[in-house]
Amino acid sequence: MNEFTNFIKSRVLINEADLAIVLSKFKSTPVKKGALVLRKGQIANQYYFIKSGGLRLHYGAFEEQHTSWVFFENDFFTEITSLHAQVPSRFNIEAIENTELLVISKAEMDQLYKKLPVWQEFGRKIWEEMCIRQVDQNLNYQTLSAKQIYLELLKNSDFVKKIPIKQLASILGITPNALSRIRKEIK
Repeated sequence: MNEFTNFIKSRVLINEADLAIVLSKFKSTPVKKGALVLRKGQIANQYYFIKSGGLRLHYGAFEEQHTSWVFFENDFFTEITSLHAQVPSRFNIEAIENTELLVISKAEMDQLYKKLPVWQEFGRKIWEEMCIRQVDQNLNYQTLSAKQIYLELLKNSDFVKKIPIKQLASILGITPNALSRIRKEIK
């Protein structure tokens, strides 16, 4: 829980009593590589903090899977389009390696929001960060080449070390062969 405690404290000033309440609501959950945390068609009802490992958000089936994004250690997220509207998810969330999650239900998160103003502030800051990341990602995809986006992703070594080429190419919106050519150009 130290990683998560540090994550929380890096975003809000929280007293130890409130922190203890928050931490008591999160459950540690191991997920094996390849296991689904959320299946397309299910309604998302949990938030996740990744203690270790990684998850990918993808859609499509078998050979036609398209990776939308990946999340790694110290990311806090949910499948917000499903969770917020309480509609079936359009995505699968799959472990790309053995992963350790801290999980809280939507109901418990909502209770914490009602009970602790500092937790409302935490939630607001997390969603602001996610919004900014999404806007930056969208802008990159509209203004940068696949090579330039790949160079940006290289700044986060987890992208290059932990994601298979096919999934990384999917994130970039190119074929694995095109990604191989980009990688050769950069060397």
